[in-house]
Amino acid sequence: MTGPGSYIKREELIMDANLDRAKVLTEALPYIQQYNGKIVVINCGGVPMTDPELREAVMSDIIMLRLVGIKVVLVHGIGPEAKEALKDAGMELQYKDGYPCVSDDALDVVQQVLCGKVNKDLVATLNRMGGRALGLCGMDAGLFQARKLSERYGLVGEITQVDPSIVEDALADGYIPVVSTVAQGVDGETAYNINADTAAAKLAVALHAEKLILLTDVRGLLRDAKNEETLIHVVELPEVPGLVKDGIIQGGMIPKVDCCVEAVRSGVERTHILDGRIPHSILIEMLSDEGIGTMLL
Repeated sequence: MTGPGSYIKREELIMDANLDRAKVLTEALPYIQQYNGKIVVINCGGVPMTDPELREAVMSDIIMLRLVGIKVVLVHGIGPEAKEALKDAGMELQYKDGYPCVSDDALDVVQQVLCGKVNKDLVATLNRMGGRALGLCGMDAGLFQARKLSERYGLVGEITQVDPSIVEDALADGYIPVVSTVAQGVDGETAYNINADTAAAKLAVALHAEKLILLTDVRGLLRDAKNEETLIHVVELPEVPGLVKDGIIQGGMIPKVDCCVEAVRSGVERTHILDGRIPHSILIEMLSDEGIGTMLL
């Protein structure tokens, strides 16, 4: 039998939980006001593309941002589905200097899976969870045009021009554009696979986005790569060369940081490298005082 003391204790716990919820909402309010009507471009890479629960957490974050008036564009590149499809077709994706080497035959498979299954699965997930998503390919309406990066990498391109009109129209109509990173060749006949971080950065610049967010499999920039407690929360552009020289920015993080630097220099207000392994990392970074990754500005 429980006495009045137990009832009061339970009510106090409920009150504390409700106060915590209210604190979260009031903490988010100034950020919602700040970013209302602004554009945020997110490249969804890493674990969220392979883990269904993390993918749904990312999708729910995107829907939440859209519901509070923030215009979100989701970009994605080659995921595990494309690699698996290549394997089924007797091909394996090789990498040189961090770039996937894409042959003519491989690009056919990549294009089918990237612009088809992967893109439509993301769109379907967003729509099922209450969003209004629209799938786009970089070739649609001349969104991305590209030339060959190097003979060394096959049909991997570098973007020469971005026409964001189709994305702007989708945003104006209340959609969440989901963009796959295959580009039209400048010759009009060849298609190229584009690095998703690069495509997201170029699109963010063309859209005059407020933020560029790159989801990855690490906490962000670490002073000690073996110690996640050494996360660097804020990096200003003049600090980047020194961090490269000291080996703090190295390996696969170099092209990500290069994309962020180029985006900020070209007018994007802030860029973020976030750990996609942490559920709701986007909301924590954007709508709380805490922050969770590395911000470059």
